[in-house]
Amino acid sequence: MSKQPEAIVIGSGPNGLAAAIHLQQKGIPTEIYEQAHEAGGATRSAEITLPGYIHDLGSAIHPLCMASPFFKQLPLSEFGLEWVFPEIPYAHPFSDGTAIAGYQDIEQTARQLGRDGNSYYQLMTKLVEDWPKLEGTLLNPIQIPKHPINLASFGLKALMPAKAFSKLYFKDEKTRAYFYGSAAHSTLPLTNLASTSFGLVLGIIGHKYGWPFPKGGAKSIPESLSAYYRSIGGKIHFNRNITHMGELPKAKAYLFDLTPKQLLKIGGTDFHANYRNRMGNYRYGLGIFKMDFALDGPIPFTNPLCRKAGTVHLGFTTKEMESSVNHAFNNHISPRPYIILAQNSVFDSSRAPEGKHTVWAYCHVPNGSKTDMSPYIENQIERAAPGFKSMILAKTTHNTSQMEAFNPNLVGGDVNGGIQDITQLFTRPIAKWSPYNTSNKNIYICSASTPPGGGVHGMGGFNAAEKVLADHFK
Repeated sequence: MSKQPEAIVIGSGPNGLAAAIHLQQKGIPTEIYEQAHEAGGATRSAEITLPGYIHDLGSAIHPLCMASPFFKQLPLSEFGLEWVFPEIPYAHPFSDGTAIAGYQDIEQTARQLGRDGNSYYQLMTKLVEDWPKLEGTLLNPIQIPKHPINLASFGLKALMPAKAFSKLYFKDEKTRAYFYGSAAHSTLPLTNLASTSFGLVLGIIGHKYGWPFPKGGAKSIPESLSAYYRSIGGKIHFNRNITHMGELPKAKAYLFDLTPKQLLKIGGTDFHANYRNRMGNYRYGLGIFKMDFALDGPIPFTNPLCRKAGTVHLGFTTKEMESSVNHAFNNHISPRPYIILAQNSVFDSSRAPEGKHTVWAYCHVPNGSKTDMSPYIENQIERAAPGFKSMILAKTTHNTSQMEAFNPNLVGGDVNGGIQDITQLFTRPIAKWSPYNTSNKNIYICSASTPPGGGVHGMGGFNAAEKVLADHFK
């Protein structure tokens, strides 16, 4: 007979699963309630173009999952998780047919950068060496750092706007554009403070771990987490759309893998008025417009380096990328949007029928935009790969509303659980010493709207579970 749960987790995204697993490991009986028919949140996969073509519905490349201090401790390979490492983690093509490849090897990457090679090598070598001293601080809420000198050295760089940083460290336009490709994952204007941090962290992880993805689809991550969770006594309830606290069984702690918008809908009356007001002011960032393609063959990139890369950043100049994100921030559409593209099937044959391929791509748009960006995305890919359009067998599109309908945490199409600018990067969801606690001592928030923010790493869930253990199960 199963034990009455002492902790309830609402939402089975990576953070919710991480929270439940950590508590279950500590002997705390837990159960998860999930509104969808399967686990994963935005980390799921399905055949949405043609039979036999497996597409990732949300995230497609998972460098932060591979680097996660918590997930690394779990025996997920025993439960079906197998990582695929593209020959080149990511690449950045230019309109003249050249490209820069982000190899896992720092020296190999630096050799492509001409007069910027030494600067890049010195910069990234030091950062990769320091990463073990940095990750504990960067992947947790604000705390007294164990390695303040290393953190200060990183922080002085990371807090700079990407535009200023790239001009300070690199002389050539193409090197700067290459760095922009990673920094633009921030969904922030590249002139904003802290936009550099995303470029540095993703670069560090690329050199230290690569940018891998799971064989068979992103769904393999929550499937392996769920299987492990059940193996240690956990239970997941699917198709349970919780609308108020009264629908949940009694427990000592409730952990919500939801953004403030959903949390307030479910538990609003259980919070103090001041907390409700502050959470109501939580800000969401840019949305995305996403496309999935079934192709008759691999993308015919002009530059062969791009054919060997798992991820390709499409932003052909620094000016073009700056314009793309600025347009979106000013509620406009860029005709030449910056695009993040993944070609998983090149390295994972289980994703498509023999000789065929899948492509995953998205661009940033204003939050809530319903504009059809498909012609702009296809044109950008065609610039780097002439003949791409003629290879399309089928395609699907998801605008911001459709992304939110697929996963309510993607508010207005925001895939990061809220804007990650300088004022909300360290104070999400509100400025609070323990961001996982709410004004109700039994209710916690553990989503990407808490530190360390967006990405498939589970650390928001792990950190929240640590607070629950300290508060209720000493």
